[in-house]
Amino acid sequence: MNHITKDILYAGVNDHDIDLFEGQYIVPLGMAYNSYVILDEKIAVMDSVDKHFGEEWLGNLEEAFAGRTPDYLVVQHMEPDHSANIALFMEKYPGATVVASAKAFTMMKNFYGNEYADRRIVAAEGTELVLGNHVLQFIAAPMVHWPEVLMTYDRTDKVLFSADAFGKFGALDREDPEGWACEARRYYFGIVGKYGAQAQAVLKKASVLDIRVICPLHGPVLTEDLPYYLGLYNTWTTYGVETEGVAVFYTSVYGNTEKAVQILEEKLKKKGCPKVAVSDLARDDMAECVEDAFRYGKVVLATTTYNADIFPFMRTFIETLAEHGWRGRKVGLIENGSWAPTAAKVMKGLLENCKDTSFAETQVKILSAVTDENIAQIDALADEMLR
Repeated sequence: MNHITKDILYAGVNDHDIDLFEGQYIVPLGMAYNSYVILDEKIAVMDSVDKHFGEEWLGNLEEAFAGRTPDYLVVQHMEPDHSANIALFMEKYPGATVVASAKAFTMMKNFYGNEYADRRIVAAEGTELVLGNHVLQFIAAPMVHWPEVLMTYDRTDKVLFSADAFGKFGALDREDPEGWACEARRYYFGIVGKYGAQAQAVLKKASVLDIRVICPLHGPVLTEDLPYYLGLYNTWTTYGVETEGVAVFYTSVYGNTEKAVQILEEKLKKKGCPKVAVSDLARDDMAECVEDAFRYGKVVLATTTYNADIFPFMRTFIETLAEHGWRGRKVGLIENGSWAPTAAKVMKGLLENCKDTSFAETQVKILSAVTDENIAQIDALADEMLR
């Protein structure tokens, strides 16, 4: 059994069989569903796990309890990957009390048919739960990324149980060669990113706490270099620029738009661009592309006119960015159209509600194949993107 502190144990599970998280995110390293046990005069269990792992989770709990019985099940978040075994737990431990927000109990009834009116504590901002030596302080975290979310601060061990914040794709028993930030960034912008203002508000609440350990519901427990993780989250939640450089996203039917992108990439590198990230929206993971669009401050979009619109993968990409609150970026446009190019106009229209978005003056218009005039335009666009 893995001890996080002397009194806090890890009781979560690893999912190696999942194909798509939330039905859309590729997770080649699997997924972790985290649950924790706080042992004191009274025992509190922090959250449940996915429905496929109920018995494994109960086994982990029994090992942690070492013959004792739990007093509380704290439910911080009602997404089923964290709440699916509430009924199983409450049936096995009839003396236990559920601790959750008022909205969580409403969702509990909607999901599982029971809101435990006779066995519950309704927690809100500032509510405290005394376990003995350990005192749990609840922090309201609405819309990070559901309305019922609570975070919990253990004042004794200085541990923040952060719900889905600071989460990361990947099972805990599989090493991630990319380190923490890559899959944590993809997780954040895909799942939480729209709610940057709400996440920032919770970070401000957390900034006054003495936090020494962060225990999220997905991904590893964070125990060292916490300013690094908090700093990244501050950048992400404020839609700041994390990496200097240019991200280029394109679609190409017969290779001509791709050729323009290759020329742009070469020119950017020759002109000293610190980093050029190029993605083919038809072939690369869309969630990875969304992640990079938020990571960089300068973005170039290159696509073909298609059915008097734009190529479907580019439309989906831009709509996803707009839906997730993308903002504050400089955008360069490259369009291709054999007889009636409309791609640049359509892309601008799709981005018009993205706050603080500016466009490069140079716009590359390809009429079927790349010409010398286009190469000169691409050179000018590269200069603009580096200013």
